[in-house]
Amino acid sequence: MKRILIALAFIASLQVGYAQPPMGPRGGAPGAGGAAARVTAALEAAQKDAANAKKATKLATWTKLGEAYMAAYTASVGDGWRGATQQDLALVLRNLRPLSQETITVGGSNLTKTVYPAYNYYMDEAGTLVAVESTNPVVPDALAKAVEAYQKAATLDPKGSKSKDIKAALQTICDKYADEAFSYYTIGNMAKACDAFQKAAEVSAAAPLSAPDGELFYSAGFTALESGDYNRALDLFQKCIGYEYYRDGEVYAKLGDTYGKLGNKALMKSTLEDAFQKFPESEGILVSLINYYLEENSDPNKLFELITAAKAKDPSNASLYYVEGNINKELGNIEEAAKCYAQCSSVDPNYEFGYIGAGVMYYDYAVELQEKAQEELDDEKYAALVEQFEGALKSCIEPFEKAFNVTKDDELKVSIAEYLKNACFRFRDQADFQAKYDKYNQYYTENL
Repeated sequence: MKRILIALAFIASLQVGYAQPPMGPRGGAPGAGGAAARVTAALEAAQKDAANAKKATKLATWTKLGEAYMAAYTASVGDGWRGATQQDLALVLRNLRPLSQETITVGGSNLTKTVYPAYNYYMDEAGTLVAVESTNPVVPDALAKAVEAYQKAATLDPKGSKSKDIKAALQTICDKYADEAFSYYTIGNMAKACDAFQKAAEVSAAAPLSAPDGELFYSAGFTALESGDYNRALDLFQKCIGYEYYRDGEVYAKLGDTYGKLGNKALMKSTLEDAFQKFPESEGILVSLINYYLEENSDPNKLFELITAAKAKDPSNASLYYVEGNINKELGNIEEAAKCYAQCSSVDPNYEFGYIGAGVMYYDYAVELQEKAQEELDDEKYAALVEQFEGALKSCIEPFEKAFNVTKDDELKVSIAEYLKNACFRFRDQADFQAKYDKYNQYYTENL
């Protein structure tokens, strides 16, 4: 039986959230004029004050040192920011000329790498800056040193008069680490992405910020897992759980996978089975469990036993029938999956996922048949596959339409509309389908 694979689109939506806007002209990179000299001079003065026994007792001395280290970091990455266009860069970089330029391929996407004296910029094919890589920092580990300075300042502020400002500065550092992490992730350097995510996470959790960001710990764990640093991944996922951050069960799925990578199959199994009972709707846990049972030649019917026990406790829980449908779908039991999705909708006609489960199942099956047809050289077999493909594609339309009418979730509705417009487009020359295509295409376009 084929291994079941699931492709994760890694927190792409968060990349925009962490993109930093320009902070105003900063004079370019080290070696690009007097900017580096000014940054260095200011830092040396701040370091001198911090080393002075009398001045070192003052809160302002340490906040100024923190600001100086942050200025050094900023100078090390230039005036560009992720999300900037070529026109933006032409304005902020002014006459700074690159040393070289080349096209690289990362994850199937072409990026233009532009090398400057202190940093590399990576543009996607749309002309957007998607990654910034420092290569010649003014001060190594400037952000870490800035954190130390602000944390020292906090100890000299017992009344908390500057607490808000100190926390804001630390949050900015946290965001800069996260932005750096996304850059490394974009260019395929998972180890450095993990380092930056973990630093961001640790800053969020440490005093005086004391606001642990579970998503950052999860991202650090994910990139550690991707880079093959399994013990590190284990520690980071356990920290997520310690902070009660579960990501709807995905943290447990990755924790189970990590135990598997470390060769501890018993802990992998128990972690995933326990997690499945807590988060039965988690696709990650479900797929990891099925993969485990298949790889270990175990009986995947254990999943059905867990579902049966859960349904006995809560027979009116429609989501359990939905999950049972998903298990059957992943195991290739299409007819049984269809029955489960129908039961789900029968238990709760307003629960959109019963309809969505059926729609996605038929749509995915149609895609599979289409791919087989494209590879088939025999005309008769090709025609039979096309007929099956069209039958499966038509079968997805009714459940998707029911889901579209039932759901109150706007984002979900847009996704459903995309499925529907794609399916109806195939049959637009048949009665009613052109009107359906126009309806869902318009909704999708207007609400995307």
